[in-house]
This record gives sequence, structure tokens and C-alpha cells, in this order.
Amino acid sequence: MPPGDDQGQKNIREIMKELDQLVGLQGVKKLVGEIHAFVEIQRRRQKEKLATEPQVLHMIFKGNPGTGKTTVARIIGRLFKEMGVLPKGHLVEVERADLVGEYIGHTAQKTREQIKKALGGIMFIDEAYSLARGGEKDFGREAIDALVKGMEDHKDNLILILAGYRHEMEWFVETNPGLRSRFPIHITFPDYTTGELLAIADLMLQKRQYRLSAGARDELRLILEETRLNHIHSGNARLVRNLIEQAIRQQAVRLVRRGHVSREELMTITREDMLQARQSNPSNR
Repeated sequence: MPPGDDQGQKNIREIMKELDQLVGLQGVKKLVGEIHAFVEIQRRRQKEKLATEPQVLHMIFKGNPGTGKTTVARIIGRLFKEMGVLPKGHLVEVERADLVGEYIGHTAQKTREQIKKALGGIMFIDEAYSLARGGEKDFGREAIDALVKGMEDHKDNLILILAGYRHEMEWFVETNPGLRSRFPIHITFPDYTTGELLAIADLMLQKRQYRLSAGARDELRLILEETRLNHIHSGNARLVRNLIEQAIRQQAVRLVRRGHVSREELMTITREDMLQARQSNPSNR
């Protein structure tokens, strides 16, 4: 749909609203808003035949697993499609094994195949720093060269997002001086706070038509706070998802043996369910 089209503008507003409704990520939302504004103003300047800045929109996402990186990448793909930056806006997720081959020439071929799948959209490379971890004879470097060539050959039809842990991604960019200039947009995804993780749990439960009892909420908060003390990378939504799914199963086991169960009971996760979920979740032992 043309960027100036009324329906296109409505879709853009809906996508930005969806981004805004994500829990936390205030810095991420601000930066995506700036990118959206920049692209839109360059489009308007071009229409008025004014000088425009080159749009280099390849990005580096830095943060721990489960902090929203893939979710935001999908939203950006849809946003860029509606703005006319990308024709398709789909997301192709790849990792080292999808790009690196086993013999000379194999890596370039595998990488080109993945680039072909991503044309018109975004290629999202998770744990991208693993491409530079091997020695001189490692084929990961060949993958980086093939990706750089793909970026040049398809500069109006492909956006790359490299993602991974913050320190590793900063090290990765330093290992290849050409990467910094090609990836001018760096977005840091912070760990979620305990309050944000509880809000994420509420959203997950609402979608499934469940809710936490007061005791279950207290227990979940306790699990999250204890996990934060014991694990470096604990502020992520995957832990919450695992606990919620396990608690729902524990509730089912508790209720299935009973005869009549009320609507309220079918919807409520109790402290007992959450305690059982905690014991069943390996990451909390």
C-alpha cells in the first residue's frame, strides 16, 4: 500500500500502538519512534525534491534472551512494509548453523539461500557474534563476507538485524571494522523488572482467560525475585511463560478429579498451582 494512502497511515498507527502496548522497553519504543519519524520525513523531503539522508536501516539488537528482541523485529518489519521501505516486511530468523557450511564455498551458498528467503523483508540473525568466534580457518567469517555482499547487492530490498547478548555483540562489532558503519542503529533491550514480568504474566493469563489469586501472585513475585538473585539473566519473559504454562497444567491436574467445578475455579490459578509449577520448572531449582 502506498505510504501516503489513508489505509496505510491507519495501519502504521495501529502498528505503533501495538509497539506502545508492549510491557516496558521504553528506550526501545523511543528509538523505534525516532526511526519511524526519520524515514517518514525523508519521504516527505523527497516528495518536495529536497536533499535526503541515505537510509541505512540495518540494526544491532543487544540484550539477553527473552527481552522482546524478536517481537520488536517483527513489528519493525510490518512497519517498514506499510511505510514503503520494504515490499514484504516478513521476518526470516537464522542462526550460525543456517549460514555456516562444512567446506569451502558451502557457506557462501547457504548464506545466499537465506538472503534470498529474506528479500523484501528482514533477516534476523540471533547470536550473530558466533560467526566471528572461530579461528582464521573458521567458515563463520566467510558468512560475514557473504552477508556484507548481500547487503550491498540488495540495499533497497533487505534489512539485516544482528542480535545477541550485549557484551558479545559489542565485541563482535569491534572484530570487524566494516560492521559498525553498516549497522548504524544500535538498540539495547534491558532485562524486565519484577513488576514488568508480573504485568507480562497478567497479559498472558488474560489472553487465555485465567487470572492469579492473591496468593498465586505473591508466590510468582517471590519466584521472580529469588530467580533474579540467583541467575544473571533472569529478567526475561521466557521464565514467566514457562511458569504460567506449567501453572495452568497444574491447575488442570488439581481440578480434573473433582465433579462440579465453577467458572471462577476454572479461571483461577492458586498459590498451590504456582508452587507446583515452581517445583516442575528446572530453572527454579
